[in-house]
Parts: sequence; structure tokens; C-alpha cells
Amino acid sequence: MNERYHSVHGAIRESEHVFIRAGLEALSAPSIRVYEVGLGTGLNLLLTWKYAMQNHKKIVYHGIEKYPLPEEVISRLNYGDRLGNEARRVFAAIHRAPWGQETEMEHGFVFRKICGDVHTYQMEITPDVVYFDAFGPDKQPGIWNVALFEKIYRAMRPGGLLVTYSCKGSVKRMLKETGFTLEILPGPPGKREMLRAVKTI
Repeated sequence: MNERYHSVHGAIRESEHVFIRAGLEALSAPSIRVYEVGLGTGLNLLLTWKYAMQNHKKIVYHGIEKYPLPEEVISRLNYGDRLGNEARRVFAAIHRAPWGQETEMEHGFVFRKICGDVHTYQMEITPDVVYFDAFGPDKQPGIWNVALFEKIYRAMRPGGLLVTYSCKGSVKRMLKETGFTLEILPGPPGKREMLRAVKTI
């Protein structure tokens, strides 16, 4: 898997654009359930915590990752340093938290890290928003398929959102086939477009 975790224009800016602004901010409810496909570095989880604290949202966040990053990689990440002292504390807490158990932070923020296969894992929440942050379709084609999108679609609440940085034609076709209504949005720096898919039924 040689795709970089850090985009040229910065992983933080990209994640804020795709997952926070296009996903989380589009929901007005005071309580939001988030499901992430591709927990990776934990950056999206950290940014969601930051948004929740700033906007007084209660969040339940489940993120699944088949191949957790080794500790030596995590120790080199500087997201907490970039986002301030409190974020540094929370980022460390995210990576200290046990896998498979819900961890409750302050102000009603609850998260669970799941080590497993997204295809076989039985989702335990009804997501309001799904962060689809797997490696790209060219690098990890087994993740980008109609069967998985259908599984996620069935689990989501009506009106729920799925956001992803990928705007490939094959991805758009699969999401449409699943039943999503697609919105093509301006992408983050360095990428022309991104996708937001809405469960309209």
C-alpha cells in the first residue's frame, strides 16, 4: 500500500474539506452518528472531536480499520501539534484507547476503534454520515464495490450522507446503482472534485 497518508496540500486541510465541511457541517442535528471506513491515522476522528467541541455536538463515532498503523508511524504524526495542546492530548488518547470498546470523552463524545474487515463487520450504529476514506480505487479496488455500498446504504438513516474524496466515474456509477443521489462538490486543494452521496429514501 504505497499511497501516502499525507496529500501534497496537507492531510488536515483535505480532511477538513471533505469530511468535516462537506459531511459533518451539513448536518444540523445536535447528536450525530459517524461511521468511518478507513480509520487510518485517526485524523478524521480528531477533527470530528474538534468540531464537536467547538459546535456543542454530541457524537458517536465508529471507525473501522483492517490494518492498524504501527506505533512507530503514529509517533511520527504531528496532527496534535498542528491543532493545539488540547488536540495533542486527545490524539494521544485516541491511540491509547483499546480496540473494540467504546471510549467516552468529555461532553458526550464517544468513539470506538474497530479492527476488522468492513465487508463482514456488522455495523452497530445507524450512521448519519459516513466518511469513506479508504485508499483510492486503483490502490484498494476490493473496498470500492456495490456490495459494500449497498451494505452501508441499508445501515444509514434516510437523509444520511456519505462523503469521499474520490470522484472517479466507476465510483459514481456504483453509488448511483446502490440508490444514492450524488452531489459533485468542489474538491480540496489539488483535487478538482469530490463526492457527497445522499440516501434519499
